[in-house]
Amino acid sequence: MNAFHRWYCRSGRWRRRLYDTILPGLFKDVDLGDDPLEIGPGPGITTDWLRQRVPHLTAIEIDRRLAASLEQRLAGSNVTVIEGDAAKMPFPDAAFSAAISLTMLHHVPTRLQDRLLGEACRVLKPGGVFVGIDSTPSFVWNLYHLFDDRFPVDPDGFGARLERAGFGDVSVRRNPGRPGFSFRARRPPA
Repeated sequence: MNAFHRWYCRSGRWRRRLYDTILPGLFKDVDLGDDPLEIGPGPGITTDWLRQRVPHLTAIEIDRRLAASLEQRLAGSNVTVIEGDAAKMPFPDAAFSAAISLTMLHHVPTRLQDRLLGEACRVLKPGGVFVGIDSTPSFVWNLYHLFDDRFPVDPDGFGARLERAGFGDVSVRRNPGRPGFSFRARRPPA
């Protein structure tokens, strides 16, 4: 991520937007259970919000510096931070009550996104929900991501990708009034 993008993802402005509108709307009527997994928390702004709503939260982050910083900051809390690749997670099958992906998929190379989706399904308990949100390109989005590695996700085909990864009860919704989309899917019951 470029310096501006890193700064914005840690900013009070982004935090307020997440906490006031995005996250409450996304998680309305979603039961995350006792032990959800957050995939790609970055600097942990979303982790801070999530950890106050569940007994225990595991976060997997591929960036060594971000994972170390988050682990140090949240030491002694109800969060376990794992440095690792979400396209090949170091967790057993059916380990988590829910999986969460918040504005991070577009940072994962397209060829690895489907592996990440399959891994998310694998580590979910039967009936567990996978919920998330991601951005779609716009003029402003392109400015934020200038010189970043970026791999936009097409919301129109994302539901089929979730189904191919093993999910059922798939819902993909474009965000009214701004670019981006949200999704929910479930690992089928055993």
